[in-house]
Parts: sequence; C-alpha cells; structure tokens
Amino acid sequence: MAGIFGKIFVGIYVEIKRSDGRIHQAMVTSLHEDNDSVTVEWIENGDTKGKEIDLESIFALNPDVAPDEEIPQSPEAPLPPSNVAKTSKVPKTRRITAIPKPENAPRENRAAAVGTTRARPSQHSQAAEPPPPAITPQAALNQALLQQQNARRKSNCVKEVEKLQEKREKRRLQQQELREKRAQEVDVNLPNYEIMCMIRDFRASLDYRPLTTNDLIEEHRICVCVRARPLNKKELSVKDLDVITIPSKDVVMVHEPKQKVDLTRYLENQTFRFDYAFDENSTNEMVYRFTAQPLVETIFERGMATCFAYGQTGSGKTHTMGGDFSGKNQDCSKGIYALSARDVFLMLKKPNYKKLDLQVFATFFEIYSGKVFDLLNRKAKLRVLEDGKQQVQVVGLQERDVKCTEDVLKLIEVGNSCRTSGQTSANAHSSRSHAVFQIILRRRGKMHGKFSLIDLAGNERGADTSSADRQTRLEGAEINKSLLALKECIRALGRNKPHTPFRASKLTQVLRDSFIGENSRTCMIATISPGMASCENTLNTLRYANRVKEFGISPSDIPFSQSGGGGGRSELSPTYEYDHFIAVKELTVDPAAAMESRQGGHINQLEVLEAQWGVGSSPQRDDLKLLCEQNEEEVSPQLFTFHEAVSQLVEMEEQVLEDHRAVFQESIRCLEEEKVLLEMTEEVDYDVESYATQLEQILDQKIDILTELRDKVKSFRSALQEEEQASKQITPKRPRAL
Repeated sequence: MAGIFGKIFVGIYVEIKRSDGRIHQAMVTSLHEDNDSVTVEWIENGDTKGKEIDLESIFALNPDVAPDEEIPQSPEAPLPPSNVAKTSKVPKTRRITAIPKPENAPRENRAAAVGTTRARPSQHSQAAEPPPPAITPQAALNQALLQQQNARRKSNCVKEVEKLQEKREKRRLQQQELREKRAQEVDVNLPNYEIMCMIRDFRASLDYRPLTTNDLIEEHRICVCVRARPLNKKELSVKDLDVITIPSKDVVMVHEPKQKVDLTRYLENQTFRFDYAFDENSTNEMVYRFTAQPLVETIFERGMATCFAYGQTGSGKTHTMGGDFSGKNQDCSKGIYALSARDVFLMLKKPNYKKLDLQVFATFFEIYSGKVFDLLNRKAKLRVLEDGKQQVQVVGLQERDVKCTEDVLKLIEVGNSCRTSGQTSANAHSSRSHAVFQIILRRRGKMHGKFSLIDLAGNERGADTSSADRQTRLEGAEINKSLLALKECIRALGRNKPHTPFRASKLTQVLRDSFIGENSRTCMIATISPGMASCENTLNTLRYANRVKEFGISPSDIPFSQSGGGGGRSELSPTYEYDHFIAVKELTVDPAAAMESRQGGHINQLEVLEAQWGVGSSPQRDDLKLLCEQNEEEVSPQLFTFHEAVSQLVEMEEQVLEDHRAVFQESIRCLEEEKVLLEMTEEVDYDVESYATQLEQILDQKIDILTELRDKVKSFRSALQEEEQASKQITPKRPRAL
C-alpha cells in the first residue's frame, strides 16, 4: 500500500485543484487502496468541506510525494560517522538517493523543501537508507551541509505547522459550539425557520454601509426615498420574519420567499435603488434632514414644494408625517409637518427674508373618494373649480394664520382627529383619504410660496375594486386612479413634458401648481413594512416608487463583503429588470364576460347615459385617456373603461345632488306661492278662475322639475347597476417581473 501512495499519509497537506480551477492546500484524511484515491478536507468560509481525488491528480500537482524508484544499495564505502549523525536528523519521510548533477542541485533542494513543508512532525517513516557507494569526501561534505540546512528548515516549518494545527483545532471547536448553540435555538413552533436561516446567511455575506448624518445631502428636483420600520408588537407576537435588508444608503433588498414545484423553499432577493434608503434605526429627524428640509428654502424663493408619504397602511406614513405615537396618542412635534413649520419660522427671522414681510398661513384638508373636505372647518365639503386664468381654486377652503410652531401643532391635532379611516382587506384601520397639509407664504395678500405635505391613503386600498361593498370599490378605484395620476405628474415634472395630466384625479387637480413651473420640487417617501406577511404590498410600494424616477440597478450596487466567497454576488442576488413592473394592481376583465356584457346592451346603456347627461367628453376624461395611453403596460383597456365608468358615476352623482338642491329651493318657492293662493281663497269674493289657473301652473312646474329629477335618478341607479356588474367581472392580476 505504501508503494502505491508514495509519500502520502493521513495528515499530510497536498495541493488540490477545484472544479472552478482554483488550486489550494487540503489535508489527507483517508487512503483508498481499492480505487487508488484519497479523501481530502479543507476549511472554507468557516465550514469544513471535503472530496475524493484520484492519485494521478494528486501526483500531477504534488510531484514531491510521488513514489520514487529505489536505487540498489552497496555495502562498499560506508557512510562517514559525521554524516550518519547528520542524517539521523533528516525527516524519515525522505529517502537518500545518489547525489545529482551540480546543475540540478537547486531544483532538488526546492523539491526537498516543498516535501518537508507538507509533512507533520508526528508522522515518521522508517530509518533513512544508507547512501550509495563511491561518494567522494567533498561530495559527502556537501551532502552533510545540505542535510543540516534541510533539518534547520524542517524545524521552522514544524513550528508553523503546529501553530496552524492549534488554530485549526480551536476553530473547529468554536464551530462545533456554534452549531450546538444554533441547534438549541431552533424553535419547532416557527414554521419559517428555514427561511430565517436563509436570510441570516445572506445578510452575513453583506458589507453594511447604512446612511448616516455625516453623508452629504444631494440636490434633487425629484427625490425618491424609502423608509422601513421595525417589526411591531403584533408581528413579533405571531413570529413574523423581517424580509427587508438595507445594506447601503441607497439600496433596498426584499427577500421574497418562494416555493418550487417539488415544495422546496427558496429566496428570491429583489433589489431596488433610490436616492436614499432609511433603515429601521432612522429617526424622523434624520428622514426630514434628507427629504423635506432641502425643500423649505424653495418656498422662500417663490417656488412650490411637495412632499408625499406613500405606502401600505401601518407602514409608518402617518408616523413619518405626523409624529411619533405613544399608544393612541401622537406627538405631533416630531413629525415632518411640525419640523417643516419650525424651519419655516426660523428662516423668516433671517435678514434676507425678514425684509420681505411674509405672512404664514396653513390649510388642512382631505380628499376622500374624489371629494374634498376641510378638516379645519368641521369637514365642510368643498368644490374644486378652475378660474378664468385656468388656476385651480378650492372654493371655501379656510386658511388659518399661524405665528409659531405651536399654532401649527394645534391645527394638526384638530385635523387628524377628523380624518376618515376604515377597514380594508389588508388592515383593520386604514387611512381612506389623502390628507393634505399646506404651509402658505403670502406677501401683501399674494402667494409667495407653498409647501404641500401629503399623507396618502393606504395603497392596498387600490386592490379593493373587487370588493362586495360599493363604497369600498369606489374608494379603491379613486385611490388607484389618483396614485397613477400622481406618478405620471411627477414624471412629467422631472422630464419637463409640455402637458401634465393633472385633471385625471382630484388629488393632482388640487396640487396642479406644484407640478407646473421651473421652481417646483417634489419628494416622495415610500414607507414599507418589514414583515413577510406584508411582502406583496411592500413590493408593490417599491415598484411604484421605482417607476416614479426609474433608477437602474446593477450587481455592483450591492455591497457584498470581500470574505463572502467567490461567485456569491451572482448567486445570491440576481439582477432584475424593473421597466415592466406594475406599480398598482392591474385589473383585467374576462373576455367572455365582456362579450356577454356587450351583447346584453351594457355598453349601449353607457352610451345612452353619456348622451343624456353630457358627460361623454370633458377635460377630466381627456386627461384620464392620456394617462392610460402613457401607461399601457400598467393600465389595460378594461381598467380604463372601469375608471371611466367610476368617473362618470362621480360626475352624475354631483349633478343629481345639484339638481336635488335646485328642486328643493324651487319647491320652497312653490310652497310660498301656494301659501299666497290659499290665503286668497279665504277672501269672500276671490277669483276662482285665477286661483285654478295659478295652481295649475304651479303644479305643472313642480311636475316638470320632479319628472326631470326622477329621470336622472333612474339613470343614476342604472349606472350604479352597471358599475356593480362590471366589478364582478374584474379579477386582480398579479404584477410580474421579466
């Protein structure tokens, strides 16, 4: 067996070649005589790995351990005593052969040195063989010197090998203790323990470089950032997993759990890049420093600034904009509303702005299901109209004069207490409206600048268009349309497009002046929930934010640590294309159901309604059509038809309400006339013919206006039935990544 394996023995280190071409050392752990191979082991990334290698591959890379042909010994010329003494120190793994030619001596010395570095001090073979005959005294002296040098080299190598062996054994003990500790930490009640281990191992390969207050603030006309909150008490109680990783100041990674056909679970790591990324340790002050604070100076330079908070309900929008929560109580002083107001009043005291004699006003209103309500005036319903200069005016909106930050905090508390909220399919307490808080600077009555801070409705409500409740469907459709219009308006602002489709939704119509003009700046804060249960809504939020500015992402943007191992970058984080991601859930209609609907006269009924009500063509509908044409990948023709139907319902509802008010006022006038007629009949000689004629005229007028109102109400009810039938044919379509 020793002849087959040459100088290889258990414990020796040899060079091996990996399948990817790498060559490194490994320790021989066992010898296999039956198939002429050996088993080797090595340490890589803290784990022990091994493989079986044939002897030919070992000898090809390690010629010094290959078996040598033994030279016959001669009893003539015995070895000098001094030389025998020296050779006793030579490691017993070497054999003494004939002295080679002088020109080959250095190569033999190198080979001998390599051979000695791979041997362990505890492993020895038989005693050295006697030298061959006919050795001259000079050659014997040279040989003795070489043996002394090799012995000295061997002693140094032995020390190094012993140190390496001690470190190796210590490391193995630590790994064993760590494995035992992890085994004890396994919670059998945790169904996603395997996913948790995958995420933990992936995070161990990253080199974290989070955003800090020392980083520079970059100037952006459109700034898009993401903020992730920590797991809340409810998520911790159900042992939900944190699937969000923010390795650097502008990269967000979502570890989406997947399952193969064979039920094998794996992670799909989706990567997004934005202007800034805030992890769960970031405070409101830090978020404000990089997002809204650079916009405050804009309104003093006669500009329009806008800051949006967008995301799923419960992801931290109201916390970010309004302030920290302590139970149900909110500390408004730590929100972006109050921090912006604080900086506005600080800048008013600067000499270059103090001489302008600016006054500060504040408004607070909400947009719910396409209607505007004043939160500072007991939720009075407001009308949004365009004046002769095509400027959007919110009729009846109250502006409160504020003198300090405390005045702003009081207004915020009053408005938040009135805001509309309700239950959705994603959250038990969802913000059902867009809350708009505006800080307005006026100089001698004229507007100097305006800062709009918007807490948008929970984006999961856009998926509630298939709900059984009509009010929830209309809310979802309006939110879906307003978010799509908002995204397109921001993109038009960034690209300086000639036309901005701001009339497509009430939200963008109210904020029209914030999207038009050279001195307009916008910031969007996308808030995301870290729990695995919210993974779908989190991805929808990130895709929407990504579409606003369309950042590119490459593997080099992911900060992997240098010790993460070769090939980890491509294996752990695949690259995705986000150009075709859908920002909001696309809705499609079953073709068969659509054909039945068309044959059943539903489309014709809509056309009749359009002709009767005169709502077939309007600037709002034109902008909605333009909006859908610019987003063909996100809005299907069926979804456009559904939004059209909802828009018509809203317009018809407003007309019915206006006509009803007019009929009510007309009825009061008719009652006054009838009262006069009845008083006339109390006279003794009243004119009966005049009484009858006037009464007939009054009744004819009442019949005409009531008949007209009744017909419109019937048409409105038919439109409501149309919407309900169309909603039953709509099925949500999941966004897909190419």
